[in-house]
Amino acid sequence: MIRVEALTGAALDAALDDVARLRIAVFRAWPYLYDGDLEYERGYLDSYRTSPGAVVVGAFDGDRLIGAATGTPMEDHAADFAAAFDDTGEDLTQIFYCAESVLLPEYRGQGIGHRFFDLRESHARALGRGKSAFCGVIRPADHPARPVDYLPLDGFWRKRGYRPLAGAVAQFNWKDVGQAESTAKPLQFWIRNLAD
Repeated sequence: MIRVEALTGAALDAALDDVARLRIAVFRAWPYLYDGDLEYERGYLDSYRTSPGAVVVGAFDGDRLIGAATGTPMEDHAADFAAAFDDTGEDLTQIFYCAESVLLPEYRGQGIGHRFFDLRESHARALGRGKSAFCGVIRPADHPARPVDYLPLDGFWRKRGYRPLAGAVAQFNWKDVGQAESTAKPLQFWIRNLAD
């Protein structure tokens, strides 16, 4: 039986190293192709320790963390992503940022992704946020690493009420698997009204 629960405070802190390992494993696959390391991940995830509005939604098989979804108030990520919202008219203080969802492949298709969004959106509403947003990497359709059977998550996101936010594209650097240097990647923001 898989248990999915929202973690804050000490429970969030205790899960972060496992979240880091999941991010490295899951984001190594298409479309992120992320060649990550634990030291960088620990630094990146440290912001969840310092944000009083942060949440990690953990999926557990027994005591083992097999998936996680993170989120914080958008202004806690403003340094990375604020420019993407410059011409959108959106108030960052009203947006909850759903940073990532990572789930081991053998656990997919069981509704865990919906629980990840349900619990983060509930947390966002409890913080008084009116909107929820996330971003996904944009890769060319003819990218040589794209699997033939790849099915984008756009349909899943649309069913949850999310839509691409016109003009809201962030740039973020990471090193792709098999590459020597980090390069900038475009990420499209998707957003929804939490009252819908």
